[in-house]
Amino acid sequence: MESPPPKRNFGDGGEDGISALPDHLLLDILERLDLREAVRAGALSTRWRHLPGHLSRVRLDVAHFRGATPLEVMDAFTGAARALLTRVPPAEGGPLKVLVLSFYTSSPHLSSIGRLIEDIVSLGHTQCLEFCISPPGTNPLGSNIEIGQEFMAFSRAYPVAFSWLTTLTLEYHAFGNSDITDLISACGRLRHLSLRFCRLLDLHSTLRIDVPCSELQELEFIGLLCTRIELVSVPKLRQVECKCWLFNNPPVRFGYVPELRGLVLASKAKAWQEPFALSECLSTSAGARNLSTLTLCFGYQMVNLINFCAPLKYKSSASSYHVFFSTSFSCACMFLLQIWIQPEPPKQRIAIFRNLTSVRLFGIFCECDLSWTLFILEAAPALHDLALSRHSCVKTPENSAEKTNVVWEPSKDLKHPNLKVLQIFGCGDEDKVTNYIRLVMERAVGLLIIRLYGENPCTYCDAGNLERSQAEKAGRRRIKEQLTHGSSSSVEIIIC
Repeated sequence: MESPPPKRNFGDGGEDGISALPDHLLLDILERLDLREAVRAGALSTRWRHLPGHLSRVRLDVAHFRGATPLEVMDAFTGAARALLTRVPPAEGGPLKVLVLSFYTSSPHLSSIGRLIEDIVSLGHTQCLEFCISPPGTNPLGSNIEIGQEFMAFSRAYPVAFSWLTTLTLEYHAFGNSDITDLISACGRLRHLSLRFCRLLDLHSTLRIDVPCSELQELEFIGLLCTRIELVSVPKLRQVECKCWLFNNPPVRFGYVPELRGLVLASKAKAWQEPFALSECLSTSAGARNLSTLTLCFGYQMVNLINFCAPLKYKSSASSYHVFFSTSFSCACMFLLQIWIQPEPPKQRIAIFRNLTSVRLFGIFCECDLSWTLFILEAAPALHDLALSRHSCVKTPENSAEKTNVVWEPSKDLKHPNLKVLQIFGCGDEDKVTNYIRLVMERAVGLLIIRLYGENPCTYCDAGNLERSQAEKAGRRRIKEQLTHGSSSSVEIIIC
């Protein structure tokens, strides 16, 4: 019997099976590894040592490094970045086009990172530069004021690096009233900005963003602490997501945003928040008339409905901010109990909804009447698809507003020619759902498809239970039978 071939030792400086591959294949392998492993491979194999300088894409996350303290973690992070990104002279390496860095706001290391980035972007090859910046894991949340000041000093000290920035995510930072506008203005290539659990220094002030010359296309606000957000002028803005706000309604007002295409509003209603009309939020001027997709989450689930931020990483029992952040995060896992949108006459919405083609209404409590949702149908003649998500969880989050039904009577002469698809998630209370679907079928004369889904499970209920799931599916079949029995409608009803 032929003996098996001897095992090769990888990374021992010899010509192992991987090291013998052509350079272009080795580069592909390195770009698929996380950066820590790439640096390790380069250090161990002489055959690999010249390759990191040829990488076109690099992603480095501080969470991949270990240390007894955040300072030691950042030491490892900056050391790895320096070893990888300056291994060969720039003239001998290939262009680095994509650089994604996630790191802490750590004063001793920011200057090293800033210099390193400016050396790279000064070559002129960078197409995508992304930062995700958060406080060190041991810092109490109350220190976000100092963290915010350190970050702003960092951005001003390295203007060349920030002028090449395309995506920026900031977590648990505090800012002055004009800091965000100044930051966007300084980042001439910035297209995506996310503020997660940040705050203004003056909690009673409004965050105003007035950047008429910016390239900004996407804005995300999660748990932002301030009085309100006003987007005064952001001409190239296409997508806005505002989630889990604690201030009064409406959470955001739009000024000149002619390119706005998508809007997501997602939060549980607080007892002190009054429902608001969408016309209070969206400008009735020519500045916000190209909206095509609208998502309203009256209660939401982290995984199934919207992609929210990573789990809460920082806790401090010594700080009042711990209460806010933990409460804000927990509400992202719950379904809310009140509809915070106030229906209004269609004449007030015709201008802002004239190009609306897709609407998602998530987290509607099962006892709520559904006919109110047609207020959007009346004002959106181009609407193509409508999706509703209902939930029967009885868990009531602390400080949530009480369940209140929404009363709205659609116009008797409403006929909508363009709605093609209706989707309903959660079909409990079969009579209510059946009556609603009949109402839509009567008014949406061009309707083609109805899809019926089970409930999206949440942390506090058994919607994912197999027995309950089977019972719900049987209920959806009964709804279909009621709708199709004796009907000549050509609408296709699909049980999903």
